[in-house]
Amino acid sequence: MRQDAMGGSSSGGHERARSTEEVLRDLRRTSILHVDMDAFFVSVELRSRPDLRGKPVIVGFPAERSVVLSASYEARATGVKSAMPMAIAMRRCPAAIIINPRHKLYYEVSGQIMEIFSSITDLVEPLSVDEAFLDVGGAIRRLGSPLDIGHLIRRRVQAELGITASVGIAGTKFVAKIASTRCKPDGILQINAEDTVPYLHSLPVNALWGVGGKTAEVLARLGIRTVADVASTPVATLKRVLGASGEHVHRLSMGVDPRPVTPTRLEKSIGAEETFATDTADDALLNRELLRLSHRTATRLRSAGMVARTVALKLRYSDFSTVTRSRTLQTPVDSAQLVYQVAVQLLESLGPRSMSVRLVGVRAEQLESAGQTSMQLSLDRRDDNWRAAEQALDRVAERFGSKTLLPARLLEPGRPQDTP
Repeated sequence: MRQDAMGGSSSGGHERARSTEEVLRDLRRTSILHVDMDAFFVSVELRSRPDLRGKPVIVGFPAERSVVLSASYEARATGVKSAMPMAIAMRRCPAAIIINPRHKLYYEVSGQIMEIFSSITDLVEPLSVDEAFLDVGGAIRRLGSPLDIGHLIRRRVQAELGITASVGIAGTKFVAKIASTRCKPDGILQINAEDTVPYLHSLPVNALWGVGGKTAEVLARLGIRTVADVASTPVATLKRVLGASGEHVHRLSMGVDPRPVTPTRLEKSIGAEETFATDTADDALLNRELLRLSHRTATRLRSAGMVARTVALKLRYSDFSTVTRSRTLQTPVDSAQLVYQVAVQLLESLGPRSMSVRLVGVRAEQLESAGQTSMQLSLDRRDDNWRAAEQALDRVAERFGSKTLLPARLLEPGRPQDTP
């Protein structure tokens, strides 16, 4: 499965050149990389807490109704998973060390990761803050085989950022993603084009994209438990039990995934949300939390050098039903006060609530680079005053820490202060 060198040489100048081109063509058949950081948030935190290496560590807020944002592999060994309720995680791993998240730091490191990727190839498609697809076909002459490039990326991430990455290499995005998952943590795995189908057919059916727990149960009732079983099942049968996705699943089982690596902007939206310790119907508490979340969102916007044209509100009720509302603005914003004003208006537009609220969230969408957007001057000088005040808060936070200054309305006695 692994390829260790470019290989291929012969005597004679003309023949050597032709052979080299053939080798390059072969290498480009397997030139898609999926690079994924290992336990990203935890790994970033352990750079400044080396004493915690080898211990069960969870990044997340310790409140029972919060969720796990990231877990070390030692914590994962006890059954802890990302997005798991913190109460369950603590029952499974009572010895876990909880670290409050520092989102601004993670986004800074994410930017450094993407800079490394962009120095390798222009074809980088970020999937999240800590993973991306890369097509390195155009970098082979300069940097060596895809396997060489995968090793180079891992060395640079380790040396420059102090964290580890796992790399999957294949001829398609789907198989590259499988390869990186299968070699975690801190590994590299290449699936050559000719080995793709045999490799896929050795895997359980849930390795296929779109086959989750419920779909796997449906397929198991038909005796379909492996990718090889899917490949040998008629498409018509799969479509009958899975609907339109049946054909897609069958194509994946044969390694067919024609999607190219498409460069995209990492940030499509920036936001923050909070689950209350106790469901609430208190408007004052909701408004105060909206202000807190607006500051967290706006701080991340400014840190990323972005502005938003759309502000969205998310509300989850006590019965777990969720509603969202959004508003697109004439002028893009990066000010917490302006984000907050729109969020409050969206909350009011929902009218009387029949149930108490479990979760509230604020999200900035339709992002643009602040440097490429002409900021229209507001007729209300208070808007500019708020923007200047928040920029001053940013400078203070950079020097003394994010909890040094907060709006007075957020300094509630006995209320733990969140880190933006």
